[in-house]
Amino acid sequence: MPQPTLKALAQDLACGRTTARALAEACLDRIADPAGEGARAFVSVNREGALKAAQAQDELRKAGAAPSLFAGIPIAVKDLFDVQGEVTAAGSKVLKDHAPATADATAVARLRRAGFVLLGRNTMTEFAYSGLGMNPHYGHPRAPFERAEGGRVSGGSSSGGAVAVADGMAHAALGTDTGGSCRIPAAFCGITGYKPTASRVPREGAFPLSTTLDSIGPIARSVACCAALDAILSGTEPAPPASRPARGLRLLVPTTVALDGLDGEVAKAFEAAVEALAQAGAHIVSAPFPEFGEVATINAKGGFSAAESYAVHRRLLAEKADAYDPRVAGRIKRGAEQSAADYVELVAARRALVQRAAARLAGFDALVMPTVAILPPRIADLATDDDAYGRANLLALRNPTLINMTDGCAISLPIPGGAPVGLMLAGAPGTDQALFAVAAGVEAALEHAPIRSHRDLIG
Repeated sequence: MPQPTLKALAQDLACGRTTARALAEACLDRIADPAGEGARAFVSVNREGALKAAQAQDELRKAGAAPSLFAGIPIAVKDLFDVQGEVTAAGSKVLKDHAPATADATAVARLRRAGFVLLGRNTMTEFAYSGLGMNPHYGHPRAPFERAEGGRVSGGSSSGGAVAVADGMAHAALGTDTGGSCRIPAAFCGITGYKPTASRVPREGAFPLSTTLDSIGPIARSVACCAALDAILSGTEPAPPASRPARGLRLLVPTTVALDGLDGEVAKAFEAAVEALAQAGAHIVSAPFPEFGEVATINAKGGFSAAESYAVHRRLLAEKADAYDPRVAGRIKRGAEQSAADYVELVAARRALVQRAAARLAGFDALVMPTVAILPPRIADLATDDDAYGRANLLALRNPTLINMTDGCAISLPIPGGAPVGLMLAGAPGTDQALFAVAAGVEAALEHAPIRSHRDLIG
């Protein structure tokens, strides 16, 4: 049975079909279910605090003083956000003895002011530095797809948040996206994830991976859910996105990099989705996007994430290297290889890339491509094989990173069918509202399209 959207939950709360306390109790029970993913999807749960907050929102609603339509809806937050009174560990053991946060992160504070009920902190890749979502300290949250025999990765770095939303342990999750960390987990878990233009949502109180590329966004169940959360996070007025019908949309399929080396099932699902949009009246153009071909070269020495994370971690690494996930520590240490001149060149190259990519996208309503080139890998295949892990991580991050490097906004929608395959729509910097309108129309077209099971498509 499909999980409810934020709009549906808000309507149920408004007319008294449910209460905030009932919603919180149901989520908390799912988290606590020993047969579920709660122990892997959450590093901590504040049951008492959540129930008190839910009860308070119920009282406010009775008094006609609910702070928003969404007041009382349970939500989870990634472990790298400051929550007042809690330690911000960022998926690590390295920071577990640090002092608790003295104030909420700006994004968390805005959700609280809207009346959302915080359930707990979600598991993530240590320090957000992977697209797979595995964490040797807190466990590997498993994607809903094929959980038997150890299961498959849920995507990183916002792994626990996506699993929580997919499994009904929370009705939305707050994540970050530096190279796909909202969109990859959404794609692997069959839900929706949004990466805003990086400057759109304040990042105060979020433990950084890359101060250049970090974006704060939602993971939820529909375009409208993500749009509502994005409005709250960005400090704008929540309103349903104006949907643009698929008919007449000009969509660009970039043939440079984004379609290379796709899993067969991903390729077939993507082709079916594009065909469905064409049948719905969208004008599809397949063409090179040369800027995407430059990204790997620009990032050859580790890019912004290595340089900027190394600046944060170099003293911690000197003191506590043994406490790090070795796979994460190795990526951070690459930042030591970059000189000041390398970094200055990196900034200049990226600035030029952003300008040229935006110019190339002018005249189109959105880019469209597979969110991730591969299906979720099996956890057992990656647990002890560093080479396999490295290959899978690069493929998971590749397409989403193209958008972070060009400073765009992007959303991942699930393609209907069998295995989880995401369809990514992306726009130029600052076109977030326009992208939501396009995404709402594409979402509606895909929901009504006769897309067969992905397994049927590959025969």
